[in-house]
Amino acid sequence: MKKDTLKFLEQLAANNSKEWMDANRNWYLEVKEGFLATVGELLAELSKMDPRFAILKPKECIFRQNRDIRFSANKEPYKNNMGAYFSPGGKKSSLPGYYLHLQPGECFLAGGIWMPASDVLKKIRQEIDYSGAELKEIIEAKSFKDAFGGIEGEKLKTSPRDYPSEHPYIDFLRMKSFIVTKALTDSEVLSKGLVAICIDAYGKMDRFNEFLSRAVDESDGGEGIL
Repeated sequence: MKKDTLKFLEQLAANNSKEWMDANRNWYLEVKEGFLATVGELLAELSKMDPRFAILKPKECIFRQNRDIRFSANKEPYKNNMGAYFSPGGKKSSLPGYYLHLQPGECFLAGGIWMPASDVLKKIRQEIDYSGAELKEIIEAKSFKDAFGGIEGEKLKTSPRDYPSEHPYIDFLRMKSFIVTKALTDSEVLSKGLVAICIDAYGKMDRFNEFLSRAVDESDGGEGIL
């Protein structure tokens, strides 16, 4: 990771225009190359956890800097952050994955599934219906709670169809996303220990992702996590 990565993003946020980006294109390319190198290191370590990561290339894991402004009131052309998503099936897979987000003062890592398609969400709920006790045991483990606190994500205000309000795992069943996050300081992101910090956290959420993966293993489509 380039030491001025967050400085670049800070300046981009303050000068979010094509003119500024054109004038600072070389700086952007240097920062992007440093980010790709870090993503490559993360992929190498994730491959030790799951060999399926070995086929992914760093450029396949990062998100475009350009924003899609066609249907947005915000017409700023560029994202003020950089992100990478690691999933065995790629960025567009419905399988759970791991995420790294860079933004000055708001860096974090995450894992799970964000806003899955309806058919995928249905499968996750079926798995919770069958094995909710297992999911509860996973998220209540001390190492998991210490690292992430609990599962985050938007919830239904009422019970989902086909599940009674008194279901023992109704709180899980009402969820529309299944995400865990861990904040990172700017100094951690720019340190030589970033990869180790990420891999340690990703390892602690591994059982959580395995639970979700078991539910959606044969699904296609979906939105990934972030």
